[in-house]
Amino acid sequence: MSDPTLPLLPHEQPLPPRLDLYIAAVFLAIGLGVVALALQMPTFKEQLGQIYTAPGLVPTVHGTIIVLLSLWLAVRSIQRGALRPGSGGTAAPREGHSNARLALAAVLCLVFAGGLVGRMPFSVAAALFVAGFIVLFEWRSDVGANQRVRPIAIALAVGIGTGIAVTLVFERLFLVRLP
Repeated sequence: MSDPTLPLLPHEQPLPPRLDLYIAAVFLAIGLGVVALALQMPTFKEQLGQIYTAPGLVPTVHGTIIVLLSLWLAVRSIQRGALRPGSGGTAAPREGHSNARLALAAVLCLVFAGGLVGRMPFSVAAALFVAGFIVLFEWRSDVGANQRVRPIAIALAVGIGTGIAVTLVFERLFLVRLP
């Protein structure tokens, strides 16, 4: 969502390729662990229900996605030179206030879970959360107001789309009533 004509902020700089490879290995192990544990859960036949109501379905999908994305990250890091000598295994110290960003993400999650969900329709709460999250994390104070209109409009569109999609998927496909 960032404007390609603007310089990258410190937190947007790519990590060294070898560090990306290490991260990919950790997430590959996590994803494989999630899939292995999910496959041990009861099946829909044992539950005498529909395939979409099997307790291991969602964790299996999530684990598979984590595995695929970690493999993608590994391939990309190898293409960037992760296996070449001297490609760097640690990142240089970064600016960008990562602790403040982590705290902001935690606060936004708490506001969503404790303040929005249950007080308004779930689709509206999800749309507000996603749009607010994108706007706050993509905010650029070094650009003019006219350059902020498009990213805010995109954030609102993504938020509204997410709110609608999540509600439809859970209520129509998984038959789960949302708060």
